[in-house]
Amino acid sequence: MDETEFWELIDGSREVAEGDPQEQADVLVERLLQLDPDSVLDFARHFEARYHRAYTWDLWAAAAVLLDGASDDVFDYFRCWLIGQGREVFEGALHDPDDLAELLDDFDDEVDGDGEELGYAADEAYEQLTGSPMPDLGLPPQPREPLGTVIDFEDDDALAERFPTLWDRFRP
Repeated sequence: MDETEFWELIDGSREVAEGDPQEQADVLVERLLQLDPDSVLDFARHFEARYHRAYTWDLWAAAAVLLDGASDDVFDYFRCWLIGQGREVFEGALHDPDDLAELLDDFDDEVDGDGEELGYAADEAYEQLTGSPMPDLGLPPQPREPLGTVIDFEDDDALAERFPTLWDRFRP
């Protein structure tokens, strides 16, 4: 599976689910079940690689702005949700998290930002296909600390300065 096929699965599942992350995960599992186990492993590698790329202080701080705070687990689920938003939103957010203000049509912190189930879709499909848990993907582990410069999530002035557009739109 190449990168284009990966993003087509993500986009197609999001469209069918009409943006609902829980439903998107269910649709994604259904679509992964139509593939062979090696393709599911390829999908998992693509997902995991992007999940690790999104482990940055800037993106974590942007999640804190959008969600009015973000613990370790909340940020993990946010990164899965961000991947679920598709290539344009994902890559745009990695380039500059403040751009999420323009990349997101809307954002409801009661529903959006939590893609925990998306993070398990490949595992679930692989296990259903093979009867075995997913093996190690052979990828380097996530760094111990997020990349970039630490931002104090409790400092509203620092967050507003770093993410002026995001702050103005989602924290008026």
